[in-house]
Amino acid sequence: MKRLKHIICFVACVAMLTGCHSREEMAYSMDPVENVEALWQIIDTKYCYVEEKGVDWDAIHGVYLTKAATMAKDDQLALFDLCAEMLNLLQDGHVNLYSAFDRSYCTSWYDSYPTNFDSRLQGLYLKDYRIAGGLYYCTINDSIGYIYYSSFSSSFSASNIYWIFTAFKDCKGLIIDVRNNGGGDLTNSYKLSSPFFTENRVVGYWQHKTGPGHHDFSKMEELRSDTSLIASRWRRPVVVLSNRHSYSATNTFINIMRYADNAKIVGGTSGGGGGMPLSYELPCGWMVRFSSVRMYDAEQKDIEQGIEPDVAVEMKSQDKDDIIEKAIEMIYNW
Repeated sequence: MKRLKHIICFVACVAMLTGCHSREEMAYSMDPVENVEALWQIIDTKYCYVEEKGVDWDAIHGVYLTKAATMAKDDQLALFDLCAEMLNLLQDGHVNLYSAFDRSYCTSWYDSYPTNFDSRLQGLYLKDYRIAGGLYYCTINDSIGYIYYSSFSSSFSASNIYWIFTAFKDCKGLIIDVRNNGGGDLTNSYKLSSPFFTENRVVGYWQHKTGPGHHDFSKMEELRSDTSLIASRWRRPVVVLSNRHSYSATNTFINIMRYADNAKIVGGTSGGGGGMPLSYELPCGWMVRFSSVRMYDAEQKDIEQGIEPDVAVEMKSQDKDDIIEKAIEMIYNW
């Protein structure tokens, strides 16, 4: 956890230093060429996945500068749409443009994947539930614990985990459903995985940008599992449910759980979002967010594009959740 806090502090400090401006510096420019050029340069020199995204960023430079040169200088909406269009070519959910009137977002990284989640069908299992912090939990079939976590931005405590596991003390296994969880606080990814490790293990690596070149990175440093929740160890089977909308901090949690004791990932490929984002300001005052820290699994494989499940399952039934049913079957046959 010390290394994780170091990463978060590093990103926060960089973001704070690059996002602060004095009153004398707040002379904003709406010039389209100036802003497109600044946006392109920021991504080219500071974004950590330029080459991995498979786009010709140099060619994009010329195309969008030409478009910007034909634009009216007072049309902020058109300029915003042009900048957003350029950013969306990266197909990265961590790359966003923020203004007072809009926020850009990219959907192409999940559009072609099956949804693999239906709240109506999930409701057939999530009955008579209790809520501990941000965790919804109940027992399925009187013998399997079920936790649904919709956002890693929702906090929970060691006491919450203790009471949940107490409720599941007679269960054969546990299902943790993080489908459609778009991420949040990375420290919660490590904390939620903590009870499933009996020892401190390497679960990944990280490195950050050190210069303007596409290959300018620090050396890789280890990321280790959290062992803080030692009082709430879970030694029985645990199945994590994933889909393409399991993104960012959720993607990290899924990666960590691949190295946990008695754990399997079931469902669809996760959404990715392996980098940690920070923000920079454009000449017009808008903010662009992008990843600057790369995250890897324990084999030093990039997790930006998502993580494949141990058992792939697609939802096809109209009267049951096929992914939950598969998890139940696996626990009974463990």
